[in-house]
Amino acid sequence: MNAIPSGNGQRAPTGGTAVPILMYHQVTPSPLPSYRKYAVTTEAFASQLDWLARRGYTSISMDTLYEHRAGRGALPSRPVILTFDDGYRDCLDYAAPILKARGFTATFFVLARLAGKTSLWLAAERGIDLPLLDWNAVRQLRAAGNECGSHGLSHPRLTQLSPADCREELLTSRRLLEDQLGEGVRHLAYPFGVYDDAVRAIAVESGYRTACSVRPGWSPHEDDLMALRRIHVHGERSLQDFADSLRRRRTPVELLRAGVHALRRRWSAS
Repeated sequence: MNAIPSGNGQRAPTGGTAVPILMYHQVTPSPLPSYRKYAVTTEAFASQLDWLARRGYTSISMDTLYEHRAGRGALPSRPVILTFDDGYRDCLDYAAPILKARGFTATFFVLARLAGKTSLWLAAERGIDLPLLDWNAVRQLRAAGNECGSHGLSHPRLTQLSPADCREELLTSRRLLEDQLGEGVRHLAYPFGVYDDAVRAIAVESGYRTACSVRPGWSPHEDDLMALRRIHVHGERSLQDFADSLRRRRTPVELLRAGVHALRRRWSAS
C-alpha cells in the first residue's frame, strides 16, 4: 500500500476537525481463532460503543464527512465514523442491534458480486468461509439509518488487476449497489487496503467521493479524501487499548517523526 498525494482537488482545505474513522470487519459472539484479529465479540463491541457514548461521541456518515470537508455543513463536537469492511452476515445479526440500542450508525462496505454468498477470498487465503449479507440484508441495514458503500465486486487486490478489470470492480460494484438500494453510492473502501496512483485515479473516475484506506490514525481535516486514514479495531485487544487508540491522534511513527523534527529545529537554532 502506498501513501498517495491528493491531486484532482480531492484534499480538503487545511484546518478543522480531525475525525477518528474506526475500521471493523466482523462482530460475533464466537470468533474463529484464525480470524480473531478481525473479529470483535458482541460483548466487546457493546463496551466500545458504551465508552464512546459516555465520552460524548456522535456517529456520522461518510456523506457528512465529505460535505463538511467540502465546506458544507458542521460536525458534532466529537464525531466518529464506524466502518465495516467485507459485509459479513454478522453485521446485521449482531452489530446492527448493538448500534441501534446505543443510538449509533455505521457505514458498511459490501461486495456487490458476492452478496448472499460467502467469503471466497478468505476461503482461498485462510481456509475461512463466512456468510455474507444478501441484498435484502443490505437494504435492512440501510433502512435502519446506516450507510452502504462499495468494497468492490469480489475483494481482489486492485493493484494486481488490469486497468479495465479494476474499473469493472469499482464502477460495476457502485452501479449494482445503486440499483439495489435505489440511491447514489459514492463511498469506497479498498479491498485489503491496497491501492496506488492508478487505482486511486480509477476510483475518482468511477464516481467515488471518498475512499477508505488502512493507513493508521485519525483522519485529519487535510486528509486525502481518496485514501482516508482509519483506526483498526483489533479483536484481540482490550477496551483500554481501544480507548488509547481514540486518545492518540497520531500514530507512533508520526510521533517519532514529530520528535525528530523538533530536535532538528532545536539543533539548527542553537
